[in-house]
Amino acid sequence: MKRLTLPTLLLSSLSSFAQKAPSENFVQYAHPLVGTAKMGHTYPGATVPFGMVQLSPDTDTIPYELNGKYNPKVYEYCAGYQYADKTIVGFSHTHFSGTGHSDLGDFQVMPTTGPLQLNPGTADQPEKGFRSRFSHQNEVAEPAYYRVKLDDHNIVAELTASNRVGMHQYTFPQSDQAHIILDLAAGIYNYPDKNVWTFVRVENDSLITGYRQTNGWARTRVEYFAMAFSKPFASYGSRNYSKKQVYRGFWGRFDQAHNFPELAGEQLRLYFDFKTTANERIKVKMALSGVSMDGALRNLRAEIPGWDFEAVKRQGQAQWQEQLGKVVIESPKKVDKENFYTAMYHAALSPTTYMDVDGQYRGLDQNIHQAKGFTNYTTFSLWDTYRALHPLFNLLEPKRNADMVQSMLAHYDQSTLHMLPIWSHYANENWCMIGYHSVPVIVDAVLKGVVPADQAQRALDACVATAHQKRFDGIGYYEQLGYVPEDKSGSSVSKTLEYAFDDWCIAQLAKKLGKSDIEAEFSKRAQNWQNVYDQRIGFMRPRLADGSFRQRFDVLSTHDQGFIEGNAWNYSLYVPQDPATLIAKMGGEKKFVPHLDSLFTMDLPDKFFAETEDITRDGIIGNYVHGNEPAHHAAYLYNWTNQPYKTQARVRMILPKMYRPTPDGLGGNDDCGQMSAWYIFSSLGFYPVAPGSPDYALGSPAVHGATINLENGKTFRIKVKNQSDKNVYVKEARLNGQKLTRPFLAYADVVKGGELVFTMAGKP
Repeated sequence: MKRLTLPTLLLSSLSSFAQKAPSENFVQYAHPLVGTAKMGHTYPGATVPFGMVQLSPDTDTIPYELNGKYNPKVYEYCAGYQYADKTIVGFSHTHFSGTGHSDLGDFQVMPTTGPLQLNPGTADQPEKGFRSRFSHQNEVAEPAYYRVKLDDHNIVAELTASNRVGMHQYTFPQSDQAHIILDLAAGIYNYPDKNVWTFVRVENDSLITGYRQTNGWARTRVEYFAMAFSKPFASYGSRNYSKKQVYRGFWGRFDQAHNFPELAGEQLRLYFDFKTTANERIKVKMALSGVSMDGALRNLRAEIPGWDFEAVKRQGQAQWQEQLGKVVIESPKKVDKENFYTAMYHAALSPTTYMDVDGQYRGLDQNIHQAKGFTNYTTFSLWDTYRALHPLFNLLEPKRNADMVQSMLAHYDQSTLHMLPIWSHYANENWCMIGYHSVPVIVDAVLKGVVPADQAQRALDACVATAHQKRFDGIGYYEQLGYVPEDKSGSSVSKTLEYAFDDWCIAQLAKKLGKSDIEAEFSKRAQNWQNVYDQRIGFMRPRLADGSFRQRFDVLSTHDQGFIEGNAWNYSLYVPQDPATLIAKMGGEKKFVPHLDSLFTMDLPDKFFAETEDITRDGIIGNYVHGNEPAHHAAYLYNWTNQPYKTQARVRMILPKMYRPTPDGLGGNDDCGQMSAWYIFSSLGFYPVAPGSPDYALGSPAVHGATINLENGKTFRIKVKNQSDKNVYVKEARLNGQKLTRPFLAYADVVKGGELVFTMAGKP
């Protein structure tokens, strides 16, 4: 069999795309700077769809602790960049997009001129370090490309990337004192003693390799690199800023600070010296690997063998053009296209590739594995993304989501606990958030035919084993009592509700496979949500181990009330698997509809905002918290009443309030694409209220039309008649000419291809 080289494959892929490329340039509408202000927590740098490298500027380095206590300011820097900042401290190669916690920030590179300085300086006095002031007027951020002028050094920095390689292009002034600094001590969230060890090997005067081991959110993370320069450096050196005394042995006899070929320590910073002419460009390539330094070198040579920066940028933007073109929308307003394609961009930033070009990757067991027949992925923020992001992948790119499921099952195989990932990244499980939400991702993919049928039983076994994992907080009580008691485990109501939804998903898969015993067990567990519903007050409420409801209770408070990232108002609506029964328990439609109305219209007390750092007024409408996920489905619940028109009005109200094409245009953390996936679905006119269900709930399309280019070669066309900002109500919806009599749309009907026609009106 003839083996094609990667450049050949890239050219073949781009040529194939060019033959069917739509005429419109979608890349122009996607703005990476959206969400970089306030709490969006996105990064503006260069990456490709689901890329392993996220090469982006960091505007500050924030210590996790200040005077021995947690530093609340670190929350602002989850992605390393804040739009309000005036300085850049460097360009690092790994970032999360839109998370509420962070890690990463590996291998920070900074070009400088003038006398060498190896400390970063401060935001107030950048001239005392290597950081630099910058202006947004001299900043450009596009998919796969970033550019900024570093004012203090008179250097223009440009960034682009392939999947596993970041490429820098620095335009220097004339200088006899030009430097490129490699900071191996820096990182996003500088935990105390986060750096365990770093090693650097100077291979020659234009190539270095090494690795960094960290103990942060991921407690055992090892990342390898290979770094190449387009111009040989004249000299180099390093400093070790470790505060610990480490045994040096006989190495102490050498001057390791200058031109020494092997360097090791906990807190290393290196510098490489050059002499430059005016407007001379020095390029740097940094390849990553989770496997080895040799793996990083192979990635470097396979993906970017040459030095043509513009060609790499073009290839990256061609990948984005193809990715964004999976949905082609129609709208006379540029802002609609900017919002939509920015959401499409953010929805394709994670999960991220986590394997070398030869298929090797580091597993959860810290051993090296070979991915056979699938691409291995990492960065699974599942508490967020099971809701809409993975259902979006099932629709737009089922092959990729099938690989993500395979990655989760590989995680399960490598786990000594025999459990699926909760929140995992870089061969680590960090146990963040609650529930076992790999389950709805896997079940939804299997039931929709995305995962091969011969993998269904393996998937069910992994889901069942995970649901029986005793290390989940309160799960033993949940199985014994039918709920998690608050006096035994905090956030007990949220845990009960989320476990119950995951259990419902398992029951659906067991039913599909004819496993009646498993179906019966988990169908019963799925009803446990009813055990924390207090009929007397009409809200979910924490119960104690003795069976009583806790007396001290505030339905508006988010603090110590049995909930996580929400309050009783938001979580009392969290029964996506069975809204009809929830509505009946809450008194039927006559009581439920006014209750749901109140969620969007009430005024919250100031104490609500004072209690939590991750909810701002920007992300809230009434008491509906769009900036957090538990109520993302709430606007669609009117579809289970006789007033579905209120879903249509609510959705069209939320869209412009929570999404704008500006740096502060996200009403909360993007959460690895979940916020963006909500926008994509909702603006098209439907939403997956319950992953694992065969149906979408209809809303109100905000576009004037759309064509979904399905992976199976078919298209699903959405036409919208009488569309306007005032005509938010759906007068009629027809699927392939047949009038829909219920406000629901089957996934199977979409992937078959066809046409959905909405006729809009200004009144219900």
